[in-house]
Amino acid sequence: MLARSKDVLQAARTAHRGVVAPDFIDLDSARCFVETADKLHKPIILSFAQAHRHMISLEEAALIGGFLAKRVDAPIVLHLDHGEDFDYIEQAVKLGFNSVMLDASMHDFAENVRLTKEVVRMAHAAHVDVEAEIGHVGGSTEGGSETESVYTTVEEASAFAEQTGVDSLAVSIGTSHGVYKNNKNPQLNFERLAELRAAVPIPLVLHGGSGTGDENLRRAVETGITKVNVFTEFLTSAFAEIQTEKPDRYATLKCAANEGMKKTLEHYIRLITL
Repeated sequence: MLARSKDVLQAARTAHRGVVAPDFIDLDSARCFVETADKLHKPIILSFAQAHRHMISLEEAALIGGFLAKRVDAPIVLHLDHGEDFDYIEQAVKLGFNSVMLDASMHDFAENVRLTKEVVRMAHAAHVDVEAEIGHVGGSTEGGSETESVYTTVEEASAFAEQTGVDSLAVSIGTSHGVYKNNKNPQLNFERLAELRAAVPIPLVLHGGSGTGDENLRRAVETGITKVNVFTEFLTSAFAEIQTEKPDRYATLKCAANEGMKKTLEHYIRLITL
């Protein structure tokens, strides 16, 4: 069933549990994620990132996500991840996404607040929940460049949540997008996370969950993270399953890739949700 992000995340926050937010890039990946959530009777934030618009259109993503969510009993939130501009986010709202994110973390605090307030005003009028980011989670991007992480401060996070009225807030405590160098788990600032949890009254989001490590993620959820974004690891697990199975036909290759993604999502749901 299609569920509100605000409801799903607030319930998880109260229970000190996490919700996995997998990014889908096509029908197969979306179906894998929704079927796995339904199998385990647990919610997910089914996410489509603006950066992946070259793979499927926003219209296709809305149709896929809405159709699949309505076919199952598990709570499924249809979320636009890392929205880059107001017009694209507004289009997502009109198409049926019931949760959106504006990532204006590359701007200074005042501009981030201004841009976020515009999205909140528009989205809330349509009963759509909004996520934003304060601080900056760096890492590899679609174009291959890298950006540095900037830790979130308690003062700015608290002020940002109060001034913008966002429903959830992505914070930077040491993770990054993409693949970590030398495949080493990052060192997370759990002391900062505990301070953020105490100061900010809305659910906190961790971006760059792939490769962060089970112990780090489990502890992050225990300390204050509610939503955990995962993308890269679904691609690597799909490819690993293909290499293991060595399919000799396209159809069986797709099945192997799907199985790899399902295993990965089930692992993360059991790790932070159950």
